[in-house]
Amino acid sequence: MRIVAGKHRGRPLLAPEGPTIRPTQDRTRESLFNLLEHGRLASDGSRVAGAIVLDAFCGTGALALEAMSRGALRATLIDNSNAALSTARANAASLNETDAVTILRADARHPPVAPMAHTLVFLDPPYGKDRAPEAISGLDAAGWIAEGALIAVETSRTEDLELPEGFTLEDQRRYGRAKISLVTKD
Repeated sequence: MRIVAGKHRGRPLLAPEGPTIRPTQDRTRESLFNLLEHGRLASDGSRVAGAIVLDAFCGTGALALEAMSRGALRATLIDNSNAALSTARANAASLNETDAVTILRADARHPPVAPMAHTLVFLDPPYGKDRAPEAISGLDAAGWIAEGALIAVETSRTEDLELPEGFTLEDQRRYGRAKISLVTKD
Protein backbone atom coordinates (compact mmCIF):
# COMPACT_ATOMS: atom_id res chain seq x y z
CA MET A 1 0.00 0.00 0.00
CA ARG A 2 1.29 3.46 -0.90
CA ILE A 3 0.33 7.12 -1.35
CA VAL A 4 -0.92 7.44 -4.92
CA ALA A 5 -0.29 11.13 -5.76
CA GLY A 6 0.79 14.51 -4.44
CA LYS A 7 3.79 15.52 -2.38
CA HIS A 8 4.09 12.04 -0.78
CA ARG A 9 3.53 10.12 -4.02
CA GLY A 10 4.88 6.57 -3.92
CA ARG A 11 5.63 6.62 -0.18
CA PRO A 12 4.68 3.33 1.50
CA LEU A 13 2.02 3.00 4.19
CA LEU A 14 1.88 0.35 6.88
CA ALA A 15 -1.08 -2.03 6.85
CA PRO A 16 -1.39 -4.65 9.57
CA GLU A 17 -1.88 -8.30 8.70
CA GLY A 18 -5.22 -9.95 9.31
CA PRO A 19 -8.88 -9.18 8.69
CA THR A 20 -9.47 -6.55 11.40
CA ILE A 21 -8.37 -3.59 9.25
CA ARG A 22 -9.41 -3.46 5.59
CA PRO A 23 -7.58 -0.56 3.91
CA THR A 24 -9.06 1.01 0.78
CA GLN A 25 -7.14 -0.43 -2.16
CA ASP A 26 -4.71 1.87 -4.03
CA ARG A 27 -6.73 1.76 -7.27
CA THR A 28 -10.00 2.49 -5.49
CA ARG A 29 -8.34 5.37 -3.61
CA GLU A 30 -6.90 6.73 -6.87
CA SER A 31 -10.32 6.59 -8.56
CA LEU A 32 -12.00 8.27 -5.59
CA PHE A 33 -9.49 11.10 -5.51
CA ASN A 34 -9.80 11.60 -9.27
CA LEU A 35 -13.53 12.18 -8.68
CA LEU A 36 -12.84 14.55 -5.78
CA GLU A 37 -10.29 16.58 -7.72
CA HIS A 38 -11.60 16.46 -11.30
CA GLY A 39 -15.15 15.05 -11.27
CA ARG A 40 -18.53 16.72 -11.54
CA LEU A 41 -18.55 17.57 -7.82
CA ALA A 42 -15.22 19.39 -8.19
CA SER A 43 -16.58 21.84 -10.78
CA ASP A 44 -15.36 24.82 -8.70
CA GLY A 45 -11.96 23.20 -8.18
CA SER A 46 -10.59 20.33 -6.15
CA ARG A 47 -12.62 19.23 -3.12
CA VAL A 48 -9.29 18.13 -1.55
CA ALA A 49 -6.93 21.12 -1.78
CA GLY A 50 -7.50 23.32 1.27
CA ALA A 51 -9.93 20.84 2.87
CA ILE A 52 -10.33 20.11 6.56
CA VAL A 53 -10.55 16.30 6.49
CA LEU A 54 -12.24 13.83 8.81
CA ASP A 55 -11.37 10.14 8.35
CA ALA A 56 -13.78 8.15 10.52
CA PHE A 57 -13.22 4.40 10.88
CA CYS A 58 -9.74 5.47 9.74
CA GLY A 59 -7.95 2.12 9.88
CA THR A 60 -4.49 2.85 8.48
CA GLY A 61 -5.30 6.52 7.85
CA ALA A 62 -4.67 6.06 4.12
CA LEU A 63 -7.62 8.20 2.97
CA ALA A 64 -6.75 11.19 5.17
CA LEU A 65 -3.05 10.89 4.43
CA GLU A 66 -3.75 10.72 0.68
CA ALA A 67 -5.77 13.94 1.09
CA MET A 68 -2.89 15.56 3.01
CA SER A 69 -0.52 14.56 0.21
CA ARG A 70 -2.86 16.29 -2.28
CA GLY A 71 -3.14 19.59 -0.41
CA ALA A 72 -5.64 19.20 2.44
CA LEU A 73 -4.84 21.56 5.32
CA ARG A 74 -5.63 19.40 8.35
CA ALA A 75 -7.00 15.96 9.13
CA THR A 76 -8.65 14.27 12.08
CA LEU A 77 -8.51 10.47 12.17
CA ILE A 78 -11.05 8.64 14.34
CA ASP A 79 -11.20 4.94 15.16
CA ASN A 80 -12.08 2.87 18.21
CA SER A 81 -9.35 0.28 17.58
CA ASN A 82 -6.01 0.77 19.28
CA ALA A 83 -4.30 -1.27 16.54
CA ALA A 84 -5.77 0.98 13.84
CA LEU A 85 -4.80 4.15 15.68
CA SER A 86 -1.26 2.88 16.24
CA THR A 87 -0.92 2.12 12.52
CA ALA A 88 -2.42 5.49 11.51
CA ARG A 89 -0.10 7.31 13.94
CA ALA A 90 2.95 5.49 12.49
CA ASN A 91 1.84 6.30 8.93
CA ALA A 92 1.37 10.00 9.75
CA ALA A 93 4.80 10.09 11.39
CA SER A 94 6.48 8.38 8.42
CA LEU A 95 5.10 11.16 6.17
CA ASN A 96 6.02 13.94 8.63
CA GLU A 97 2.35 14.94 8.90
CA THR A 98 1.95 14.69 12.69
CA ASP A 99 1.63 18.47 13.13
CA ALA A 100 -1.36 18.61 10.76
CA VAL A 101 -3.03 15.36 11.86
CA THR A 102 -5.07 14.76 15.01
CA ILE A 103 -5.69 11.15 16.02
CA LEU A 104 -8.65 10.42 18.27
CA ARG A 105 -9.88 7.19 19.86
CA ALA A 106 -13.67 7.35 19.58
CA ASP A 107 -16.71 5.60 18.18
CA ALA A 108 -17.67 7.49 15.01
CA ARG A 109 -21.34 6.70 15.71
CA HIS A 110 -21.20 8.45 19.12
CA PRO A 111 -18.29 10.92 18.87
CA PRO A 112 -17.37 13.70 21.27
CA VAL A 113 -18.20 17.29 20.34
CA ALA A 114 -16.06 18.44 17.41
CA PRO A 115 -13.43 21.13 17.83
CA MET A 116 -14.25 22.27 14.26
CA ALA A 117 -16.45 21.30 11.33
CA HIS A 118 -14.81 19.33 8.51
CA THR A 119 -15.34 19.97 4.81
CA LEU A 120 -14.32 16.55 3.45
CA VAL A 121 -15.33 13.39 5.31
CA PHE A 122 -14.30 9.80 4.66
CA LEU A 123 -16.32 6.97 6.21
CA ASP A 124 -15.08 3.42 5.76
CA PRO A 125 -17.00 1.37 8.34
CA PRO A 126 -16.81 -2.42 8.57
CA TYR A 127 -18.70 -3.98 5.67
CA GLY A 128 -22.13 -5.48 6.25
CA LYS A 129 -22.86 -3.83 9.61
CA ASP A 130 -24.88 -0.81 8.39
CA ARG A 131 -22.87 1.63 10.52
CA ALA A 132 -22.55 4.46 8.00
CA PRO A 133 -26.01 6.06 8.51
CA GLU A 134 -25.61 6.08 12.28
CA ALA A 135 -22.09 7.51 11.95
CA ILE A 136 -23.27 10.29 9.62
CA SER A 137 -26.03 11.22 12.09
CA GLY A 138 -23.72 11.05 15.12
CA LEU A 139 -20.91 13.02 13.49
CA ASP A 140 -23.33 15.65 12.24
CA ALA A 141 -25.04 16.06 15.63
CA ALA A 142 -21.63 16.52 17.29
CA GLY A 143 -20.59 19.24 14.80
CA TRP A 144 -18.01 17.30 12.79
CA ILE A 145 -19.61 17.86 9.35
CA ALA A 146 -19.63 21.37 7.83
CA GLU A 147 -22.51 22.75 5.78
CA GLY A 148 -21.91 21.76 2.14
CA ALA A 149 -19.35 19.12 3.14
CA LEU A 150 -18.67 16.21 0.82
CA ILE A 151 -18.77 12.76 2.41
CA ALA A 152 -17.24 9.70 0.71
CA VAL A 153 -18.75 6.52 2.15
CA GLU A 154 -17.20 3.13 1.35
CA THR A 155 -19.45 0.10 1.76
CA SER A 156 -19.52 -3.35 0.27
CA ARG A 157 -20.76 -3.53 -3.29
CA THR A 158 -24.06 -5.09 -2.16
CA GLU A 159 -24.92 -2.76 0.74
CA ASP A 160 -27.63 -0.13 0.44
CA LEU A 161 -26.95 3.25 2.03
CA GLU A 162 -29.92 4.85 3.81
CA LEU A 163 -29.03 8.49 4.34
CA PRO A 164 -30.29 10.57 7.24
CA GLU A 165 -32.41 13.63 6.48
CA GLY A 166 -30.35 16.61 5.34
CA PHE A 167 -27.94 14.57 3.22
CA THR A 168 -28.07 13.95 -0.54
CA LEU A 169 -26.53 11.13 -2.58
CA GLU A 170 -24.66 12.79 -5.46
CA ASP A 171 -22.83 9.88 -7.08
CA GLN A 172 -22.13 6.19 -6.57
CA ARG A 173 -19.37 4.05 -8.09
CA ARG A 174 -18.41 0.40 -7.76
CA TYR A 175 -14.80 -0.77 -7.58
CA GLY A 176 -14.34 -4.52 -7.15
CA ARG A 177 -15.92 -5.48 -3.78
CA ALA A 178 -16.35 -1.82 -2.78
CA LYS A 179 -18.99 0.79 -3.47
CA ILE A 180 -18.18 4.48 -2.97
CA SER A 181 -21.12 6.81 -2.35
CA LEU A 182 -20.49 10.55 -2.59
CA VAL A 183 -22.88 12.44 -0.36
CA THR A 184 -23.31 16.14 0.37
CA LYS A 185 -24.67 17.80 3.47
CA ASP A 186 -27.55 20.08 2.47
